Amino acid sequence: MRFLALLLAAGLAGCGTMQIEEKSFIHPDGKDAPVLARVDAAALLPAYTVTEETLLTPDGATLRGLRLTRPDAATTLLYFGGNAFHIDQHAREVLPLLAACGSNVAVFDYRGYGRSSGVPTVANMQADALRMFDHVNAIHPGQVAVHGQSLGSFMAAYVASQRPVARGMVLEATATTVQEWTDANVPWYLTLFLKVEVADTLRGVDNQAVVGAWHGPSLVLSGEKDELIPLAMSRKVYDAIPGENKQWHVARGASHNGILGNPDVSPVLCGFVRKL
Repeated sequence: MRFLALLLAAGLAGCGTMQIEEKSFIHPDGKDAPVLARVDAAALLPAYTVTEETLLTPDGATLRGLRLTRPDAATTLLYFGGNAFHIDQHAREVLPLLAACGSNVAVFDYRGYGRSSGVPTVANMQADALRMFDHVNAIHPGQVAVHGQSLGSFMAAYVASQRPVARGMVLEATATTVQEWTDANVPWYLTLFLKVEVADTLRGVDNQAVVGAWHGPSLVLSGEKDELIPLAMSRKVYDAIPGENKQWHVARGASHNGILGNPDVSPVLCGFVRKL
């Protein structure tokens, strides 16, 4: 991961303090980013009707995504991908895994990534997430559940805390705070000569606190072999969700990005979705 490489480089350079800012985690496409071949979602999932979605933001960004529907679906999963998620790079793998549960699926590129324009920050990504939910919920009122992976889990939890009409919440490879995640990922030997400080704009990002405002059905998915987010951290998020209408599942042998495709996850996810 680029962030860990920067930490190591800073430590080897003998830097006394390293500031962790939004750009340490959010890496939008540059002007030289390769053009990705468009995924043919209709051919990928012929049982679904595919609609291309376009949302305009007040500050001039354009958010683009896909909405896949089928007549017998009772739930719509709004999926928020992880850091550097691109529809045209990752949807071939992710969409069939989500659609396996028989629900509708909606997915967007974050601003500054893939099909979407604009410059991302934590604040405008949160606002965009609400905008995406409101749009999808207007089409499928009261049927939308949010599902977020890694960075996307922060978006999904934020939406669930702000929109009580959400039907359910799935958090995959989720973490608590940027500070705690940073502390867990800085090698002990670097702390001897490198002080890591988290920028003020990131200090308020607290998934553990955010989920405390959610009282609906919840599923937290973690990877047994996740080397980026310790299981104990995901468990803290799970424990912070109020009530008993929640489930925590650890995917055997799964890495950080290998949870959704793990063989033992589909029955758990689909069981959860079909109960919503």
